[in-house]
Amino acid sequence: MLSLLSTAGDGLAATEIRTAAQQGTEPKFQSAAAGDGHVAGICIDIMRAIERLDSGLRFTGDQTWQPLPRIYSSLDRGMQDASCGLSRNPERERKYLFVGPALFTIRYHLVARIDDTAVVGSWDDLRRLEPDNVVLANRGFAGVGILEQAGVDRIDAGAGDPKLNLQKLLAHRGRFFFHRTPGLKALLERAGVASKVKILPTEMAASPLYFMVSRRFDPALAERLRAALQALEKSGELERIAKAWE
Repeated sequence: MLSLLSTAGDGLAATEIRTAAQQGTEPKFQSAAAGDGHVAGICIDIMRAIERLDSGLRFTGDQTWQPLPRIYSSLDRGMQDASCGLSRNPERERKYLFVGPALFTIRYHLVARIDDTAVVGSWDDLRRLEPDNVVLANRGFAGVGILEQAGVDRIDAGAGDPKLNLQKLLAHRGRFFFHRTPGLKALLERAGVASKVKILPTEMAASPLYFMVSRRFDPALAERLRAALQALEKSGELERIAKAWE
């Protein structure tokens, strides 16, 4: 499989797969440590691994930041082809196609202020804290839907930036912030709030993430993308990439 894929594009110009770097999704996409303006992250590493396996595929746009709503709009209009690391839900299943095996799994936790004594071991525990149980979540991200499906009534998804939600948490504009690992501890450090908040230990939800493509995407290219991802999963490379960013 690996050798066949690596020669799939030999002698031919690489076919571009148009994408974008998703804002606010560290470590899927994040600014490179070198501070040179480059985008790094789990998805960047996965895309480069796909290109090494199938030299006839080349991702473009992965160094350009865009908010998720704009990415969805671009997929809808055929201006982009694919987006890396998105969870399945009924609305997305209707509008897009999911290709290949899961890339990695994210796990959701609640973040509270450091002096909060609340013990939340389940969704029922969270509901019992009402009315003082407002949960902050990132606008346009899957976490909002997870909270809604769990029956959480008091959700504030007014901010699309996780750092802004952490500021709102410290300003007592919500009791908890709902966010995912990998990347949560690093987010708290970068936001300068690691000593002011705590990650509650209970895993509230888990969600596998996939490559998602436009319904206008060439089926033959989707099949090549699927084959490359399956090869990366079989070799253990997908798991190695994800672990490197924990």
